[in-house]
Amino acid sequence: MIDIYETEFRKADLNLLVVFAALMRERSVTRAAAALHLSQGATSAALGRLRGLFHDELFTRTRTGVEPTPRAIALARRVEPALGLIHGAVTDGDRFDPATAHRTFTLGMSDDLEAALLPRLLNATAGLPGIRLAVRQASRNTVADMIDRGEIDLGVAAAPAYGPDHRSQELFPSGYTCLFNPRLLRLRTPLGLDDFLAHPHLLISYDGRRGIVDDLLEARGLARRVVASTTHFAGAAIQLATLPVLATLPTHAATVYADLLGLTATEPPLPMPAYTVSLLWHGSLSDDPALTWLRRLVAAPAHGQG
Repeated sequence: MIDIYETEFRKADLNLLVVFAALMRERSVTRAAAALHLSQGATSAALGRLRGLFHDELFTRTRTGVEPTPRAIALARRVEPALGLIHGAVTDGDRFDPATAHRTFTLGMSDDLEAALLPRLLNATAGLPGIRLAVRQASRNTVADMIDRGEIDLGVAAAPAYGPDHRSQELFPSGYTCLFNPRLLRLRTPLGLDDFLAHPHLLISYDGRRGIVDDLLEARGLARRVVASTTHFAGAAIQLATLPVLATLPTHAATVYADLLGLTATEPPLPMPAYTVSLLWHGSLSDDPALTWLRRLVAAPAHGQG
């Protein structure tokens, strides 16, 4: 049993912690006030009391709202699970009912994973009027930091980089697939290396200069002709509708784009690495009933991906 010193505990008005959680979620005093059905003045006053309680600025103003300080981020990892436990005790049940809950879940993933997962997630939540899904762009190198800053509830990435405070769950294996428009490029499949090198390519790359295909070809003393580059897989797939070019994409996205746009999907004519797509979340939230439900929701439709 935890010894509670009543005088100290009364200073930590639990309503202030509810305001704190809303500010972490909304990143705006105005939106937090609306979510809590409070006036903006009352919410600002509560923020002032929170700053005094924790001896920290907690949230700094930006042009779009507020951003949490490192101290606020550290507090959120402890406050949010505690509020969930208190809610469970008050409602006589430590559970999450998506049919009656009102909650916005924020997922971090790149657009190839969004193409593979989001349609099924939206279909699964279509009958849950209080559940909203929001997706933010994230990569394997940024997803852990976004979790730590409280920007996302759950990350999805290929072989994500993470630390000891995080937890992960494997979803599905994937690799790489070539796409082209069969109405513009009349190529035989499986695609041969000669055809692969003889036709122009559309590169998908963050720096716009080279990708994994270029590295693999260079190791063989070969090179491809890249006519353009984009940073988004969906943007590349759309360009294939009108351009006679090849594009190499993650398999889980390539199959989706091929079906939607009438493109041909084929294995690359050179060995490409395989990898595993995983879920990532902060260890302090492992027992949160709402996030447990979310993890199961994301993992369920992933079976059979590849």
